[in-house]
Amino acid sequence: MSRDPATDPEPPGDRAFDALMADVMAGADRFGHREHVHLTWLAVRRHGTAAAIALVGDGIRRTARYAGTPQKYHATVSRAWVELVGHHAAGGGDDFETFVGRHPALLDKRLLARHYRSSTLATAEARTGWVAPDLLPLPD
Repeated sequence: MSRDPATDPEPPGDRAFDALMADVMAGADRFGHREHVHLTWLAVRRHGTAAAIALVGDGIRRTARYAGTPQKYHATVSRAWVELVGHHAAGGGDDFETFVGRHPALLDKRLLARHYRSSTLATAEARTGWVAPDLLPLPD
């Protein structure tokens, strides 16, 4: 069942995600890994890590579904990235360029391979829900 915008306004989380996406894409021509990290950083800075987990996860899931590729959404990968960005953003005060300059490993798409076996991330459980790292814990 689809939402009728006249009687069922866009949920606040959708508006917040759309605003984050607009901010990130204002200076970008494509949505790649760097933009994903930027969006996550903005979400953490504006809403806190706990709220950003839901906001980013729901927004990416919705975007993938809208694009006709719902299988691209991965719950564990989405949450793990928010937690990693949130951990490093805890100091606050930086702009995004300074932030990634201080934490360049976040721009490496393979960073989660330090924390997860690929076979773990390939499971249905990891795709649809949270699975804790099986190699190296995420930082607190």
